[in-house]
Amino acid sequence: MLIGLFVLLLVMIFAGIPVILALGLIGVGGIAGVPELNFALFPQKMFTTLDSFSLLALPYFILAGELMARGGISRKLVEFAETVVGHLRGGLAQANIVASMVFSGVSGSSTADTSAIGSVLIPAMKEKGYKAGYAAAITATSGTIGAIIPPSMTLIVYGSLANVSIGGLFLGGIIPGILVGVAFMAVVVVQSRNAKKYPEMQSREGSFHLGAVLRALPRVWAALLAPLIIVGGILGGIFTATEAGVVACVYSFIIAFFIYRTVKLADLPRIFLAAAMTTCMVSGIIAIAGGFGWLLAYLNFNQIVLRNIYAVTDNPQIVFLLLVLVMLVLTMFVDSMAVLIISVPVAVQIGNSYGLDPFQLGLALTIATQIGSTTPPVAVLLFVASSIARCPYRETVRYVWPFIAAEIAVLMLVVFWTPVASAIPTWALTR
Repeated sequence: MLIGLFVLLLVMIFAGIPVILALGLIGVGGIAGVPELNFALFPQKMFTTLDSFSLLALPYFILAGELMARGGISRKLVEFAETVVGHLRGGLAQANIVASMVFSGVSGSSTADTSAIGSVLIPAMKEKGYKAGYAAAITATSGTIGAIIPPSMTLIVYGSLANVSIGGLFLGGIIPGILVGVAFMAVVVVQSRNAKKYPEMQSREGSFHLGAVLRALPRVWAALLAPLIIVGGILGGIFTATEAGVVACVYSFIIAFFIYRTVKLADLPRIFLAAAMTTCMVSGIIAIAGGFGWLLAYLNFNQIVLRNIYAVTDNPQIVFLLLVLVMLVLTMFVDSMAVLIISVPVAVQIGNSYGLDPFQLGLALTIATQIGSTTPPVAVLLFVASSIARCPYRETVRYVWPFIAAEIAVLMLVVFWTPVASAIPTWALTR
């Protein structure tokens, strides 16, 4: 029966049926195939999944990201990034990465990061001679940092389902997120040395001036302060991750309304509506996937997977790699959030059985889902960036592989070196 459920799920997804609807239909159909189960159990388990204090942070961070995006913060961050790295070869490509790293500390979403930064920088890169596919590829891959550097909606969902400290996951994402950004910048440096293939990267826009950076700070300091307040507050024990979401909302409103004056009171209904729609969409997927996950647990899916893994190997590192590989492959075909929600209970049980560090496991699986979301055939972020760049999807795919390889290298570092993901949260939560 389990194999039939998964086959039907994949068939429905490939047929173009929305993930949330496919999961719901398969879940209800699975209950119908078990005589002792009642249909009323499915909505009950959906509600139980959402009945989590940790998930309260989700709508707050979504609203904060919406306020920041509508407030034009992304454009100011892009301008600041150009001031810092625009003088380098491939300066606009480097600015794209730096801006994504900073904006990720505001939006908490890889899709929001890709859309906000892409709408500003992709047209600018095309004007400077960058190929549309290349601009889309670097924007989509650097957008994945939005789910790694705190605050992150993906880490909020993972922490609530895995019963792992969300504050600890936020802190654990700092080093891997920075490493992914640095790896992408290194790729651009290497590419900029190939004058024949990347002639658009050979020109330099002036030189670095500390004075220019200092003059740019008054225009962007408020936006740069947002992630520091969030992370610093959690690190200092001033507030929890959920309370940090409320702080982020209030701070975002103050910046957009009083400091930058880019949001008016008349704009708030549209902002609230957009945030509510996003929250409903994400919450719906979480609820449906939670009900489906409960059905899998009832059918002993977790125990079946564990038995098969024990039969193959008892090496924790190999098991870890298998989990990461499965997560990466699944997110190449299915929505990353849905895959994460369905897989987390099984992955956590396996991780606990093999003594894997909870923060290391959470960050590795999160990075794997983001790599999958930029890897063909079903790469959501590539589609988003390609639509902004107005270029064929296949053109974007041509340029994405070096950046995927760089992110996989960071993922392997997280898998094989525990302190990369666990050093900061372990220190913060045990002091």
